[in-house]
Amino acid sequence: MGKELSKTALALEEAARKLEAESPQAILQWAIETYRPRIVLACSFGGPTGMAALDMVMSIDRTTPVYYLDTGLLFPQTYALIERVRERYGISPIGAAPELSLAQQSQTYGPNLWERDPDLCCSLRKVAPQKTFLASYDAWVSGIRRDQATTRATTPVVQWDERFGLVKINPFASWDERMVWTYVRAHDLPYNGLHDREYPSLGCIPCTRAIKPREDQRAGRWDGFTKTECGLHG
Repeated sequence: MGKELSKTALALEEAARKLEAESPQAILQWAIETYRPRIVLACSFGGPTGMAALDMVMSIDRTTPVYYLDTGLLFPQTYALIERVRERYGISPIGAAPELSLAQQSQTYGPNLWERDPDLCCSLRKVAPQKTFLASYDAWVSGIRRDQATTRATTPVVQWDERFGLVKINPFASWDERMVWTYVRAHDLPYNGLHDREYPSLGCIPCTRAIKPREDQRAGRWDGFTKTECGLHG
C-alpha cells in the first residue's frame, strides 16, 4: 500500500469511527456531500435494504446514479421491481452486464457453469462487470449489514475497498432485518415480491431457493455448496 493510499485508509478508519453511531441517512448525507458526483448506489433489487437505501439516497440527491448487476439470470420479479422503481422515482437504474452473454459463456466454459463452478460464474457475471463499472467512480454505496452473515459481522460503515479500488459506504451495517422492514413498511416502499414467498435473500435464479423454517436467511443461496458470498463483498 502506497503512502497516499495509506493516508486514505487511515482517514476512512477515522470517518468510520465518527459515523458509527449515526443513522443511515446521516452516513449517506456525508457520503454524497463528500464524493458527489463520483458516488454511485448499488441496488440488487433483491433485498429490502437496497430499497431503503435507494429511498434515502433519492431524498438526498436524485442525481446520484443507481446501478445493478444484470447477470441475465435475475428473477422476473426483480426486473418488475426495477420498472416500479423507474416509475416511482423517475430514474433509470443502470444495468451493468457481463462481457459474455449466457450463450457465449456456455460456448467457452460449458453449459450451466453455476452448477459446476459457481465461484467462476459469479466472477464472470458479477465481479468482473462491477469492477469495470466502478472504475468511473470514487465511492460506492452498498446495502450489506453485519447481521446478514458471519462474513459481514465486522463490516465498518466506511472502508477502503481493496477489491475494486475505491471507497465503500455501508450505511446500514449496524441495522438488522427488523429495522429495515420497519422503514420499508413505514414509507410504503416497493420491494421484491419473492420476499413474501420465503426468499429473504435473492440473487440469480439457478443459485437461489426459498428457505425452510428456522433456516438462516442466506441458506437459500448456492444450495449444496460451501459458498456464502458472490465475491462482491469478500
